[in-house]
Amino acid sequence: QVQLAESGGGLVQAGGSLRLSCAVSGRTFSGYTVSWFRQAPGKEREFVAAFSWSISSTYYTNYADSVKGRFTISGDNAKNTVYLQMNSLKPEDTAVYYCAARRFAGVVVTTAIRYDDWGQGTQVTVSS
Repeated sequence: QVQLAESGGGLVQAGGSLRLSCAVSGRTFSGYTVSWFRQAPGKEREFVAAFSWSISSTYYTNYADSVKGRFTISGDNAKNTVYLQMNSLKPEDTAVYYCAARRFAGVVVTTAIRYDDWGQGTQVTVSS
């Protein structure tokens, strides 16, 4: 079973930056997608970004429109860790951020219910 553990959340002023980490254990990244989702109070869990590895070791990244140009997702295969660098943060980015994993079959899935394994979440608060 895949286990995921997020870290790096915190309180930051608008315009600031944070880097979240998702440590993955239980399998290698090949053939898997690791994504970040977020959930604000009273709102549904929404897709933020995805990092996918094909079995041929090609990787792909995908972003929600709301974070394009501000957030960058990356992966370190040697450390089995996926990172989310968040720059130019806005108060509307405030949420609990979760990482999740599922098999990658050539198409990136952005629907939370279709992910099999989840971390416990880390709080990100952006003050205005």
